Amino acid sequence: MQKPETKYLYRIIGIAALLIIGGGIYYFFSPEESVYFPQCPFHRLTGLDCPGCGSQRAIHHLLHLQVKDAFVSNPLLVLAIPYILTGIFFEYFGGKERFPRLRKILFGKTAIIIVLAVIIFFWIGRNIV
Repeated sequence: MQKPETKYLYRIIGIAALLIIGGGIYYFFSPEESVYFPQCPFHRLTGLDCPGCGSQRAIHHLLHLQVKDAFVSNPLLVLAIPYILTGIFFEYFGGKERFPRLRKILFGKTAIIIVLAVIIFFWIGRNIV
């Protein structure tokens, strides 16, 4: 059986490795210019943007510190980054044990419904404008 400290260290190393590899790919290769990045099947079939359309370009821009361009590519992703990081903290770094009430508020049933509504309104709104 592994010690909790070892398990925690493996998590940090694994997440860091994934972030470095993924970040390197998105830093050095532009999704707009490279054929290696997948295209959105929803957009290809309908011509409409899904909530995730532009996320790869937004990540590329963020890694180059081009926040304005990232926001233009996918504003929902840029605005959701603090929420996503908070979720990672709660799930993988002991946040759910240390802050159970805050986790329930931010990631409970009501929060999930609100997040889903925001995604749906964003999806509709980006195709109307």
